[in-house]
Amino acid sequence: MPHKFAEIAFTRNVRQVQEQMGSRAGYSSMDSGPDHNYVISDRERAFIEARDSFYMASVSETEWPYLQHRGGPAGFMKVLDESTIGFADYSGNRQYVTTGNVVNNDRISLFFMDYPNRTRLKLLGRMEIVGPGDTERLSQLEDDGYRARVERGMIIHVEAFDWNCPQHITPRYTESDVAALIEPLRSENGRLKAAVGKASTVSELNIGQGELELIITGIRQLADNVRAYELRDPSGADLPEVEPGAHLQVPVQVESGVIEIRRYSIASNPSRRDAYEIAIRREPEGGGGSRWIHQHYHLGAILRVFGPINHFGLHSDRKSAILIAGGIGITPIKPMAQALRDRGAVFELHYAGRSGQGMAYLDRLRREFGNRFTSYIGENGERMNSEGVLAEAPADAEIYVCGPVKLIEDVRGTAKRLGIDESRVNFERFDSSVEDDARPVEVTLARSGLMVSVTPDQTILDAILDASVNIPSSCRVGQCRSCAVTVLDGEPDHRDSALTSDERSIEHRMCPCVSRAKGESLVLDV
Repeated sequence: MPHKFAEIAFTRNVRQVQEQMGSRAGYSSMDSGPDHNYVISDRERAFIEARDSFYMASVSETEWPYLQHRGGPAGFMKVLDESTIGFADYSGNRQYVTTGNVVNNDRISLFFMDYPNRTRLKLLGRMEIVGPGDTERLSQLEDDGYRARVERGMIIHVEAFDWNCPQHITPRYTESDVAALIEPLRSENGRLKAAVGKASTVSELNIGQGELELIITGIRQLADNVRAYELRDPSGADLPEVEPGAHLQVPVQVESGVIEIRRYSIASNPSRRDAYEIAIRREPEGGGGSRWIHQHYHLGAILRVFGPINHFGLHSDRKSAILIAGGIGITPIKPMAQALRDRGAVFELHYAGRSGQGMAYLDRLRREFGNRFTSYIGENGERMNSEGVLAEAPADAEIYVCGPVKLIEDVRGTAKRLGIDESRVNFERFDSSVEDDARPVEVTLARSGLMVSVTPDQTILDAILDASVNIPSSCRVGQCRSCAVTVLDGEPDHRDSALTSDERSIEHRMCPCVSRAKGESLVLDV
Protein backbone atom coordinates (compact mmCIF):
# COMPACT_ATOMS: atom_id res chain seq x y z
CA MET A 1 0.00 0.00 0.00
CA PRO A 2 1.23 3.53 -0.62
CA HIS A 3 2.35 5.97 2.04
CA LYS A 4 -0.87 7.91 2.64
CA PHE A 5 0.71 11.38 2.78
CA ALA A 6 2.51 10.80 -0.54
CA GLU A 7 -0.69 9.45 -2.07
CA ILE A 8 -2.52 12.69 -1.24
CA ALA A 9 0.18 15.35 -1.53
CA PHE A 10 2.40 14.06 -4.35
CA THR A 11 0.16 14.72 -7.33
CA ARG A 12 1.33 14.25 -10.90
CA ASN A 13 2.51 17.85 -11.11
CA VAL A 14 4.30 17.62 -7.77
CA ARG A 15 6.13 14.52 -8.90
CA GLN A 16 7.18 16.23 -12.10
CA VAL A 17 8.65 19.11 -10.10
CA GLN A 18 10.50 16.62 -7.90
CA GLU A 19 11.94 15.04 -11.04
CA GLN A 20 13.00 18.41 -12.43
CA MET A 21 14.72 19.35 -9.17
CA GLY A 22 16.52 16.02 -8.91
CA SER A 23 14.88 15.06 -5.63
CA ARG A 24 12.39 12.46 -6.82
CA ALA A 25 14.59 9.53 -5.74
CA GLY A 26 14.68 10.83 -2.20
CA TYR A 27 10.89 10.85 -1.99
CA SER A 28 10.30 7.54 -3.77
CA SER A 29 10.49 5.56 -0.51
CA MET A 30 7.26 7.28 0.58
CA ASP A 31 5.35 5.62 -2.25
CA SER A 32 5.28 2.23 -0.54
CA GLY A 33 6.02 0.47 2.68
CA PRO A 34 4.29 -0.60 5.89
CA ASP A 35 4.14 2.90 7.41
CA HIS A 36 1.04 4.46 5.86
CA ASN A 37 1.09 7.57 8.07
CA TYR A 38 -2.56 7.98 8.87
CA VAL A 39 -2.77 6.14 12.20
CA ILE A 40 -1.78 8.29 15.17
CA SER A 41 0.81 6.47 17.30
CA ASP A 42 2.04 7.32 20.80
CA ARG A 43 4.71 9.53 19.21
CA GLU A 44 2.20 11.75 17.37
CA ARG A 45 -0.18 11.77 20.35
CA ALA A 46 2.53 13.02 22.71
CA PHE A 47 3.71 15.66 20.24
CA ILE A 48 0.23 17.03 19.47
CA GLU A 49 -0.88 17.10 23.11
CA ALA A 50 2.25 19.05 24.10
CA ARG A 51 1.56 21.91 21.66
CA ASP A 52 -0.04 25.21 22.61
CA SER A 53 -0.70 26.37 19.05
CA PHE A 54 -0.93 25.26 15.45
CA TYR A 55 -1.41 26.63 11.94
CA MET A 56 -4.48 25.54 9.98
CA ALA A 57 -5.36 26.09 6.33
CA SER A 58 -8.77 25.71 4.70
CA VAL A 59 -10.06 26.49 1.20
CA SER A 60 -12.74 29.13 0.52
CA GLU A 61 -15.54 29.08 -2.04
CA THR A 62 -13.38 31.37 -4.19
CA GLU A 63 -10.67 28.62 -4.13
CA TRP A 64 -8.31 30.85 -2.15
CA PRO A 65 -6.52 29.17 0.77
CA TYR A 66 -7.06 30.70 4.19
CA LEU A 67 -4.34 30.26 6.82
CA GLN A 68 -5.10 30.69 10.50
CA HIS A 69 -2.98 30.49 13.65
CA ARG A 70 -4.77 29.12 16.68
CA GLY A 71 -3.34 29.22 20.22
CA GLY A 72 -4.47 28.05 23.63
CA PRO A 73 -3.32 26.17 26.70
CA ALA A 74 -0.93 23.31 26.03
CA GLY A 75 -2.96 20.27 25.05
CA PHE A 76 -6.05 22.15 23.87
CA MET A 77 -5.91 20.07 20.69
CA LYS A 78 -7.22 16.70 21.88
CA VAL A 79 -6.30 13.32 20.43
CA LEU A 80 -9.60 11.44 20.57
CA ASP A 81 -8.46 8.18 19.00
CA GLU A 82 -5.92 6.88 16.49
CA SER A 83 -7.58 8.67 13.58
CA THR A 84 -9.39 11.64 15.17
CA ILE A 85 -8.30 14.89 16.80
CA GLY A 86 -10.30 17.94 17.77
CA PHE A 87 -10.50 21.22 19.65
CA ALA A 88 -13.15 23.57 21.04
CA ASP A 89 -14.17 26.85 19.41
CA TYR A 90 -14.74 29.26 22.28
CA SER A 91 -16.77 32.41 22.57
CA GLY A 92 -14.44 35.34 21.97
CA ASN A 93 -12.20 33.36 19.64
CA ARG A 94 -14.64 32.35 16.95
CA GLN A 95 -13.34 30.88 13.72
CA TYR A 96 -15.94 32.23 11.32
CA VAL A 97 -13.83 32.08 8.16
CA THR A 98 -12.59 28.54 8.76
CA THR A 99 -16.08 27.38 9.71
CA GLY A 100 -17.60 28.92 6.59
CA ASN A 101 -14.91 27.41 4.37
CA VAL A 102 -15.41 23.93 5.82
CA VAL A 103 -19.14 24.07 5.03
CA ASN A 104 -18.16 24.16 1.37
CA ASN A 105 -14.97 22.06 1.45
CA ASP A 106 -14.13 19.97 4.49
CA ARG A 107 -10.46 19.45 3.57
CA ILE A 108 -7.93 21.15 5.88
CA SER A 109 -4.22 20.96 6.62
CA LEU A 110 -2.43 21.63 9.91
CA PHE A 111 1.14 22.36 10.97
CA PHE A 112 2.20 21.59 14.56
CA MET A 113 5.50 23.29 15.45
CA ASP A 114 8.04 22.63 18.20
CA TYR A 115 10.46 25.51 17.66
CA PRO A 116 12.95 24.84 20.50
CA ASN A 117 13.51 21.29 19.23
CA ARG A 118 13.06 22.23 15.53
CA THR A 119 10.40 19.61 14.90
CA ARG A 120 7.33 19.89 12.67
CA LEU A 121 4.32 17.63 12.07
CA LYS A 122 2.19 18.14 8.94
CA LEU A 123 -1.33 16.70 9.01
CA LEU A 124 -4.08 16.43 6.39
CA GLY A 125 -7.67 15.73 7.31
CA ARG A 126 -11.36 16.46 6.92
CA MET A 127 -13.09 18.70 9.42
CA GLU A 128 -16.49 18.08 10.97
CA ILE A 129 -18.29 20.91 12.80
CA VAL A 130 -19.92 19.77 16.05
CA GLY A 131 -22.85 21.93 17.15
CA PRO A 132 -23.87 22.92 20.70
CA GLY A 133 -26.46 20.15 20.83
CA ASP A 134 -23.84 17.38 20.75
CA THR A 135 -22.90 17.74 24.42
CA GLU A 136 -21.17 14.36 24.67
CA ARG A 137 -18.56 15.12 22.02
CA LEU A 138 -18.18 18.75 23.07
CA SER A 139 -17.32 17.61 26.59
CA GLN A 140 -14.36 15.70 25.16
CA LEU A 141 -12.94 18.96 23.77
CA GLU A 142 -13.30 21.24 26.80
CA ASP A 143 -10.25 22.49 28.68
CA ASP A 144 -10.31 22.35 32.48
CA GLY A 145 -9.97 25.80 34.01
CA TYR A 146 -10.86 27.69 30.80
CA ARG A 147 -14.10 29.51 31.57
CA ALA A 148 -15.17 30.78 28.15
CA ARG A 149 -18.28 29.17 26.65
CA VAL A 150 -17.75 26.48 24.00
CA GLU A 151 -19.69 27.50 20.88
CA ARG A 152 -18.86 24.53 18.70
CA GLY A 153 -16.34 21.75 18.29
CA MET A 154 -13.89 21.19 15.45
CA ILE A 155 -13.40 17.46 14.86
CA ILE A 156 -10.67 16.48 12.37
CA HIS A 157 -10.69 13.03 10.81
CA VAL A 158 -7.05 12.35 9.98
CA GLU A 159 -6.29 11.32 6.40
CA ALA A 160 -2.46 11.51 6.49
CA PHE A 161 0.51 13.09 8.23
CA ASP A 162 4.27 13.42 7.83
CA TRP A 163 7.21 14.57 9.93
CA ASN A 164 9.43 17.25 8.40
CA CYS A 165 13.20 17.65 8.27
CA PRO A 166 14.33 20.23 10.89
CA GLN A 167 16.98 21.82 8.68
CA HIS A 168 15.27 25.17 8.09
CA ILE A 169 13.25 25.53 11.31
CA THR A 170 14.61 28.45 13.32
CA PRO A 171 14.71 27.65 17.07
CA ARG A 172 12.53 29.87 19.25
CA TYR A 173 12.17 29.86 23.01
CA THR A 174 9.38 30.93 25.33
CA GLU A 175 10.00 32.86 28.53
CA SER A 176 9.51 29.65 30.51
CA ASP A 177 12.07 27.85 28.30
CA VAL A 178 14.66 30.56 28.97
CA ALA A 179 13.83 30.63 32.67
CA ALA A 180 14.33 26.85 32.92
CA LEU A 181 17.70 27.07 31.17
CA ILE A 182 19.11 29.83 33.36
CA GLU A 183 17.65 28.65 36.67
CA PRO A 184 20.69 26.43 37.45
CA LEU A 185 22.96 29.44 36.90
CA ARG A 186 20.80 31.62 39.15
CA SER A 187 20.89 29.00 41.89
CA GLU A 188 24.63 28.60 41.50
CA ASN A 189 25.11 32.36 41.65
CA GLY A 190 23.23 32.45 44.93
CA ARG A 191 25.40 29.68 46.40
CA LEU A 192 28.58 31.44 45.28
CA LYS A 193 27.51 34.72 46.86
CA ALA A 194 26.72 32.91 50.10
CA ALA A 195 30.21 31.38 50.08
CA VAL A 196 32.05 34.73 49.90
CA GLY A 197 34.30 35.24 52.93
CA LYS A 198 34.43 31.58 53.93
CA ALA A 199 37.73 29.71 53.97
CA SER A 200 36.44 27.23 51.43
CA THR A 201 35.34 29.90 48.95
CA VAL A 202 35.78 28.91 45.31
CA SER A 203 37.68 32.13 44.59
CA GLU A 204 40.73 30.31 45.97
CA LEU A 205 40.35 27.23 43.76
CA ASN A 206 43.76 26.05 42.56
CA ILE A 207 43.69 22.29 42.38
CA GLY A 208 45.29 19.19 40.86
CA GLN A 209 48.66 17.53 40.31
CA GLY A 210 48.55 17.04 36.53
CA GLU A 211 51.25 18.13 34.12
CA LEU A 212 49.01 20.52 32.14
CA GLU A 213 47.96 23.77 33.84
CA LEU A 214 44.71 25.31 32.58
CA ILE A 215 42.52 28.24 33.60
CA ILE A 216 38.73 28.33 33.29
CA THR A 217 37.92 31.24 30.96
CA GLY A 218 34.29 30.52 30.13
CA ILE A 219 31.25 28.72 31.54
CA ARG A 220 28.03 28.04 29.59
CA GLN A 221 24.82 26.27 30.51
CA LEU A 222 24.31 23.93 27.54
CA ALA A 223 21.20 22.06 28.71
CA ASP A 224 19.40 20.94 31.85
CA ASN A 225 22.15 19.94 34.29
CA VAL A 226 24.85 20.17 31.59
CA ARG A 227 27.48 22.88 31.86
CA ALA A 228 30.42 23.59 29.51
CA TYR A 229 33.79 24.80 30.78
CA GLU A 230 36.28 26.54 28.48
CA LEU A 231 39.90 25.86 29.45
CA ARG A 232 42.98 27.78 28.22
CA ASP A 233 46.68 28.06 28.92
CA PRO A 234 47.10 30.81 31.60
CA SER A 235 49.74 32.53 29.43
CA GLY A 236 47.66 32.32 26.26
CA ALA A 237 49.94 29.76 24.57
CA ASP A 238 48.58 27.13 22.19
CA LEU A 239 47.41 23.92 23.82
CA PRO A 240 48.64 20.43 22.84
CA GLU A 241 47.04 19.13 19.66
CA VAL A 242 44.21 16.66 20.19
CA GLU A 243 42.54 13.97 18.12
CA PRO A 244 38.75 13.45 18.23
CA GLY A 245 37.74 11.22 21.12
CA ALA A 246 40.44 12.47 23.51
CA HIS A 247 39.70 13.28 27.15
CA LEU A 248 41.16 15.17 30.08
CA GLN A 249 41.50 13.88 33.63
CA VAL A 250 40.47 16.76 35.86
CA PRO A 251 40.72 17.11 39.67
CA VAL A 252 37.75 17.05 42.04
CA GLN A 253 37.45 16.97 45.81
CA VAL A 254 35.22 14.23 47.23
CA GLU A 255 33.35 14.36 50.55
CA SER A 256 36.30 12.90 52.47
CA GLY A 257 38.44 15.83 51.34
CA VAL A 258 40.62 13.63 49.10
CA ILE A 259 41.49 14.97 45.64
CA GLU A 260 40.48 12.50 42.93
CA ILE A 261 40.40 12.68 39.15
CA ARG A 262 37.47 12.38 36.75
CA ARG A 263 37.72 11.97 32.99
CA TYR A 264 35.74 14.14 30.57
CA SER A 265 35.87 14.16 26.79
CA ILE A 266 37.19 17.21 25.00
CA ALA A 267 34.07 18.37 23.17
CA SER A 268 35.51 21.34 21.28
CA ASN A 269 36.44 21.23 17.60
CA PRO A 270 39.73 19.28 17.42
CA SER A 271 41.18 21.87 15.04
CA ARG A 272 41.23 24.43 17.88
CA ARG A 273 44.50 24.98 19.74
CA ASP A 274 43.49 28.06 21.76
CA ALA A 275 41.07 26.31 24.12
CA TYR A 276 39.54 23.00 25.15
CA GLU A 277 35.90 22.62 26.13
CA ILE A 278 34.55 19.92 28.41
CA ALA A 279 30.81 19.47 29.05
CA ILE A 280 29.80 18.02 32.40
CA ARG A 281 26.38 16.72 33.33
CA ARG A 282 25.52 17.09 37.01
CA GLU A 283 24.67 13.60 38.27
CA PRO A 284 22.56 13.86 41.45
CA GLU A 285 22.94 10.13 42.11
CA GLY A 286 26.59 9.88 41.05
CA GLY A 287 29.77 9.73 43.09
CA GLY A 288 29.76 13.46 43.80
CA GLY A 289 32.42 14.57 41.33
CA SER A 290 30.07 16.26 38.89
CA ARG A 291 28.15 17.96 41.72
CA TRP A 292 31.41 19.30 43.15
CA ILE A 293 32.50 20.61 39.74
CA HIS A 294 29.19 22.40 39.17
CA GLN A 295 29.43 23.94 42.60
CA HIS A 296 33.13 24.90 42.67
CA TYR A 297 34.56 25.30 39.17
CA HIS A 298 34.43 29.02 38.36
CA LEU A 299 35.95 31.65 36.08
CA GLY A 300 39.62 32.08 36.87
CA ALA A 301 40.01 28.74 38.65
CA ILE A 302 43.34 26.99 38.00
CA LEU A 303 43.25 23.27 37.18
CA ARG A 304 46.29 21.03 36.74
CA VAL A 305 45.01 18.16 34.62
CA PHE A 306 46.31 14.96 33.04
CA GLY A 307 45.99 14.61 29.30
CA PRO A 308 44.95 14.85 26.60
CA ILE A 309 44.56 11.04 26.52
CA ASN A 310 42.74 9.09 23.81
CA HIS A 311 41.30 5.58 24.12
CA PHE A 312 38.51 6.25 21.61
CA GLY A 313 40.38 7.35 18.52
CA LEU A 314 38.81 8.18 15.16
CA HIS A 315 40.14 6.55 11.98
CA SER A 316 42.49 8.84 10.08
CA ASP A 317 41.37 8.37 6.46
CA ARG A 318 38.20 9.44 4.58
CA LYS A 319 36.40 6.17 5.21
CA SER A 320 32.69 6.70 5.94
CA ALA A 321 31.35 6.55 9.48
CA ILE A 322 28.18 6.10 11.52
CA LEU A 323 28.27 8.15 14.73
CA ILE A 324 25.80 7.31 17.53
CA ALA A 325 25.48 9.19 20.82
CA GLY A 326 23.20 8.88 23.82
CA GLY A 327 22.83 11.73 26.31
CA ILE A 328 26.14 13.18 27.47
CA GLY A 329 27.87 10.63 25.21
CA ILE A 330 27.62 13.34 22.55
CA THR A 331 30.80 14.97 23.92
CA PRO A 332 33.38 12.79 22.08
CA ILE A 333 31.06 12.20 19.11
CA LYS A 334 30.61 15.91 18.28
CA PRO A 335 34.34 16.55 17.52
CA MET A 336 34.42 13.33 15.49
CA ALA A 337 31.64 14.69 13.26
CA GLN A 338 33.48 18.00 12.89
CA ALA A 339 36.71 16.25 11.91
CA LEU A 340 34.96 13.97 9.39
CA ARG A 341 33.20 16.95 7.83
CA ASP A 342 36.44 18.89 7.54
CA ARG A 343 38.18 16.01 5.79
CA GLY A 344 35.26 15.51 3.37
CA ALA A 345 34.23 12.07 4.63
CA VAL A 346 30.71 10.65 4.38
CA PHE A 347 29.08 10.22 7.78
CA GLU A 348 25.80 10.18 9.69
CA LEU A 349 25.30 11.48 13.23
CA HIS A 350 22.51 9.98 15.37
CA TYR A 351 21.79 11.53 18.78
CA ALA A 352 19.28 10.19 21.33
CA GLY A 353 18.13 11.70 24.61
CA ARG A 354 15.22 11.72 27.00
CA SER A 355 14.29 15.36 26.45
CA GLY A 356 15.32 18.12 24.06
CA GLN A 357 16.15 20.48 26.93
CA GLY A 358 18.52 17.90 28.39
CA MET A 359 20.50 17.28 25.18
CA ALA A 360 23.73 19.28 25.02
CA TYR A 361 24.65 20.91 21.68
CA LEU A 362 21.33 19.84 20.11
CA ASP A 363 20.53 23.08 18.25
CA ARG A 364 24.13 23.58 17.20
CA LEU A 365 24.36 20.08 15.72
CA ARG A 366 21.15 20.62 13.76
CA ARG A 367 22.50 23.84 12.28
CA GLU A 368 25.99 22.53 11.67
CA PHE A 369 25.25 19.16 10.08
CA GLY A 370 21.80 19.51 8.50
CA ASN A 371 20.52 16.30 6.91
CA ARG A 372 23.53 14.33 8.15
CA PHE A 373 22.14 14.71 11.68
CA THR A 374 19.15 12.91 13.20
CA SER A 375 17.90 13.38 16.75
CA TYR A 376 15.64 11.08 18.77
CA ILE A 377 13.85 12.80 21.65
CA GLY A 378 12.23 10.35 24.03
CA GLU A 379 9.59 12.73 25.40
CA ASN A 380 8.32 13.12 21.81
CA GLY A 381 7.93 9.37 21.45
CA GLU A 382 11.00 9.13 19.20
CA ARG A 383 13.24 6.06 19.41
CA MET A 384 16.33 5.17 17.44
CA ASN A 385 16.10 1.88 15.53
CA SER A 386 19.70 0.65 15.58
CA GLU A 387 18.97 -2.05 13.04
CA GLY A 388 17.59 0.50 10.59
CA VAL A 389 20.61 2.74 11.11
CA LEU A 390 23.24 0.02 10.74
CA ALA A 391 21.54 -1.93 7.95
CA GLU A 392 21.82 1.09 5.66
CA ALA A 393 25.46 1.81 6.54
CA PRO A 394 28.12 1.52 3.81
CA ALA A 395 29.91 -1.84 3.86
CA ASP A 396 33.20 -0.30 5.03
CA ALA A 397 31.78 2.25 7.47
CA GLU A 398 33.37 2.58 10.89
CA ILE A 399 30.78 2.71 13.69
CA TYR A 400 31.32 4.83 16.80
CA VAL A 401 28.95 4.80 19.76
CA CYS A 402 29.12 6.53 23.13
CA GLY A 403 26.48 6.69 25.84
CA PRO A 404 24.68 4.50 28.37
CA VAL A 405 25.56 0.83 28.59
CA LYS A 406 22.17 -0.21 27.17
CA LEU A 407 22.71 1.88 24.04
CA ILE A 408 26.21 0.51 23.51
CA GLU A 409 25.11 -3.09 23.98
CA ASP A 410 22.12 -2.56 21.68
CA VAL A 411 24.39 -1.26 18.90
CA ARG A 412 26.96 -4.01 19.42
CA GLY A 413 24.27 -6.70 19.46
CA THR A 414 22.63 -5.32 16.34
CA ALA A 415 25.97 -5.18 14.53
CA LYS A 416 26.62 -8.81 15.43
CA ARG A 417 23.20 -9.91 14.14
CA LEU A 418 23.82 -8.06 10.87
CA GLY A 419 27.20 -9.72 10.41
CA ILE A 420 29.20 -6.52 10.90
CA ASP A 421 32.78 -7.24 11.94
CA GLU A 422 33.12 -6.32 15.63
CA SER A 423 36.42 -4.56 14.85
CA ARG A 424 34.38 -1.88 13.03
CA VAL A 425 32.29 -1.12 16.12
CA ASN A 426 34.11 1.37 18.35
CA PHE A 427 32.58 2.42 21.65
CA GLU A 428 33.20 4.43 24.78
CA ARG A 429 31.28 4.32 27.99
CA PHE A 430 30.92 7.63 29.81
CA ASP A 431 30.40 6.03 33.19
CA SER A 432 31.46 2.93 35.07
CA SER A 433 27.99 1.91 36.22
CA VAL A 434 27.62 -1.75 37.07
CA GLU A 435 25.35 -3.48 34.56
CA ASP A 436 21.93 -4.75 35.60
CA ASP A 437 22.87 -8.43 35.24
CA ALA A 438 25.87 -8.24 37.61
CA ARG A 439 26.08 -11.03 40.21
CA PRO A 440 28.08 -11.27 43.45
CA VAL A 441 31.52 -12.85 43.14
CA GLU A 442 34.25 -13.95 45.53
CA VAL A 443 37.69 -12.73 44.45
CA THR A 444 40.86 -14.19 45.95
CA LEU A 445 43.99 -12.04 45.76
CA ALA A 446 46.70 -14.68 45.34
CA ARG A 447 49.70 -12.68 46.55
CA SER A 448 48.19 -11.84 49.92
CA GLY A 449 45.63 -14.62 50.22
CA LEU A 450 42.97 -11.98 50.91
CA MET A 451 39.42 -12.90 49.87
CA VAL A 452 37.25 -10.00 48.68
CA SER A 453 33.46 -10.25 48.42
CA VAL A 454 32.15 -8.20 45.48
CA THR A 455 28.49 -7.20 45.73
CA PRO A 456 26.27 -6.86 42.62
CA ASP A 457 26.43 -3.06 42.81
CA GLN A 458 30.25 -2.93 43.02
CA THR A 459 32.93 -3.29 40.40
CA ILE A 460 35.70 -5.77 41.16
CA LEU A 461 38.19 -2.89 41.04
CA ASP A 462 36.27 -0.85 43.61
CA ALA A 463 35.95 -3.86 45.92
CA ILE A 464 39.74 -4.45 45.78
CA LEU A 465 40.47 -0.78 46.45
CA ASP A 466 37.94 -0.75 49.32
CA ALA A 467 39.93 -3.65 50.81
CA SER A 468 42.96 -1.27 50.96
CA VAL A 469 44.78 -3.08 48.16
CA ASN A 470 46.13 -0.62 45.63
CA ILE A 471 46.33 -1.58 41.96
CA PRO A 472 46.83 0.84 39.04
CA SER A 473 43.73 2.29 37.44
CA SER A 474 42.81 5.20 35.21
CA CYS A 475 39.76 5.32 32.95
CA ARG A 476 37.57 2.94 35.02
CA VAL A 477 35.43 2.17 31.95
CA GLY A 478 37.45 -0.63 30.38
CA GLN A 479 39.29 1.30 27.73
CA CYS A 480 42.81 2.03 28.95
CA ARG A 481 43.97 -1.40 30.25
CA SER A 482 45.90 0.25 33.11
CA CYS A 483 44.07 -1.91 35.69
CA ALA A 484 44.49 -5.19 33.74
CA VAL A 485 45.44 -8.16 35.94
CA THR A 486 46.21 -11.85 35.33
CA VAL A 487 43.49 -14.40 36.13
CA LEU A 488 44.93 -17.51 37.82
CA ASP A 489 41.64 -19.37 38.24
CA GLY A 490 38.02 -18.88 37.22
CA GLU A 491 36.50 -17.62 33.99
CA PRO A 492 36.15 -13.86 33.54
CA ASP A 493 33.21 -12.23 31.77
CA HIS A 494 35.06 -9.67 29.64
CA ARG A 495 33.27 -6.34 29.25
CA ASP A 496 36.18 -4.10 28.35
CA SER A 497 37.15 -2.71 24.95
CA ALA A 498 40.90 -2.52 25.58
CA LEU A 499 42.29 -6.06 25.67
CA THR A 500 43.00 -8.09 22.54
CA SER A 501 41.69 -11.63 22.10
CA ASP A 502 45.21 -12.99 22.71
CA GLU A 503 45.56 -10.98 25.92
CA ARG A 504 42.28 -12.47 27.11
CA SER A 505 42.66 -16.11 25.99
CA ILE A 506 46.45 -16.69 26.03
CA GLU A 507 47.72 -14.24 28.64
CA HIS A 508 44.53 -14.63 30.77
CA ARG A 509 44.23 -10.89 31.43
CA MET A 510 41.09 -9.03 32.49
CA CYS A 511 40.08 -5.46 33.37
CA PRO A 512 38.43 -5.51 36.83
CA CYS A 513 37.02 -2.01 36.40
CA VAL A 514 34.18 -3.34 34.21
CA SER A 515 34.58 -7.11 33.72
CA ARG A 516 32.92 -9.69 35.98
CA ALA A 517 33.03 -13.46 36.48
CA LYS A 518 31.02 -16.06 34.61
CA GLY A 519 31.08 -18.23 37.72
CA GLU A 520 31.01 -17.44 41.42
CA SER A 521 34.72 -16.88 42.00
CA LEU A 522 38.03 -15.66 40.54
CA VAL A 523 41.62 -15.87 41.66
CA LEU A 524 43.71 -12.88 40.57
CA ASP A 525 47.47 -12.40 40.54
CA VAL A 526 47.28 -9.41 42.88
